[in-house]
Amino acid sequence: MIQQSTLKFLSALKKNNNRDWFLANKKDYDAAKKDFIDYVQKLIAGISVFDKKVSGLEAKNCVFRINRDVRFSHDKSPYKSNMGANMSQGGKKSPAASYYFHLEPGGSFLAGGIWQPEPDKLKALREDILYEPDDFKKIIGSKEFKKHYSRLWDEGKLKTAPKGFDKEHPDIDLIKYKSYIVVKNLSDREVLDKTLLKNALEAYKTVKPLNDFLNKSVGL
Repeated sequence: MIQQSTLKFLSALKKNNNRDWFLANKKDYDAAKKDFIDYVQKLIAGISVFDKKVSGLEAKNCVFRINRDVRFSHDKSPYKSNMGANMSQGGKKSPAASYYFHLEPGGSFLAGGIWQPEPDKLKALREDILYEPDDFKKIIGSKEFKKHYSRLWDEGKLKTAPKGFDKEHPDIDLIKYKSYIVVKNLSDREVLDKTLLKNALEAYKTVKPLNDFLNKSVGL
């Protein structure tokens, strides 16, 4: 399980998001980072049992930096108050469908799918969904899937049909998404519980058919 000290560090960082505090507490950050990386490596090992495409991945190549890119942001806080890892073939920057783990006090979650694919890949994905709507609906409507994910993440979802698609198509609603991901929120209590690894892997396993469909659609 994730150590409580890791959540404690992230909470403190959120309240003291400046370089001087961070450097003064670098030892605590290093311990939290190691805890997170070690846990992500366990997730990778577990996912590899049912998805060979992530076999051999190293956690350090999946974990995002804690430093924020503030060049184009009004918020100049130098650090993220969370830790995240994107586990997919090729590591964190891969365009492939992935398994994601986000650790943040009061806001942790796990997710799967493809986030904001490139326009050409999004178009191919949408075409595949309309070509094989029953296959897609079977995946996201299965009992196992619904146990963990109630619906596709709909932030930014279009209100009308994408350009080039028939707005009268009976399944047009399935292709209005800009991202094809699902999210399962985790409470701090769940994050700190010894059953986290088991429960996370169970949820990730149910998202594999979705990832397979998405990867096939975008040619990965």
